Amino acid sequence: MRAWIGILGLMCAFGVQAAPKVAVADLAFQQRVEQYIHTVSAQTNMQANRYNASASGSYNEYEERSSYIEQGELRKFTGDIKGEILRTGMFQLVQGTPYTAKSTEDVYDVIKRIKNGSFKGADYVLFGTVSDIDFNQDMNELANTDSYSAILSLTLVADFSLINTRTFEITSAFTATGEGQDTKLVNGRDVHVSLNRGRVVRDVSKSIGEDVAGQLRLQLRGEVPYDQPQPMQRNNLPPDEAPRILR
Repeated sequence: MRAWIGILGLMCAFGVQAAPKVAVADLAFQQRVEQYIHTVSAQTNMQANRYNASASGSYNEYEERSSYIEQGELRKFTGDIKGEILRTGMFQLVQGTPYTAKSTEDVYDVIKRIKNGSFKGADYVLFGTVSDIDFNQDMNELANTDSYSAILSLTLVADFSLINTRTFEITSAFTATGEGQDTKLVNGRDVHVSLNRGRVVRDVSKSIGEDVAGQLRLQLRGEVPYDQPQPMQRNNLPPDEAPRILR
């Protein structure tokens, strides 16, 4: 009994080390936006005398093409990333300040965003950038039938870095992938095919969250994810011997 009291006293005196705090930034992206402007302005001059009236006109045509880079953050796919990180028990989560159109920093300049206080209270920032996102809708004919398979799929690939907010050291870096698909069988009599876009987005969010948490466990704890083959266990039994006849 005294031993247990002593252990409890030590725990109260020194405290239990809390898990580090991490802020999960929304996925950064940029895209090129192209604009095309075409305007025509007309001007008419009226001339009149005592016998007749005539009109003459001219017009000006203006054409311009321009493009610019738009930056922002995707806020649809980080909910499951946060949930899976909480399930690992490796970190506590804190909320960072989202990037908005009024933000003065470059969305990719995470160091400047850390220095400007966008992730207050965080020991680490999990910063992700979208490297590829692809929505694909397809219709495939099924052999020897009058039916088709309608498929809506989405693949999201993002690069992640876990950054120390004090030293700016990258303690973990990896690429994670999320995939989702909805398939329906239809035939020529179906006028309208409705595929579940929300379900596809949900599946992508869940799968990329599991991938991120698994890679964090692998890199920081050395744990092999459950869906990967485990190493074969070796035993210490002696090798088999050929059978002998006892006389």
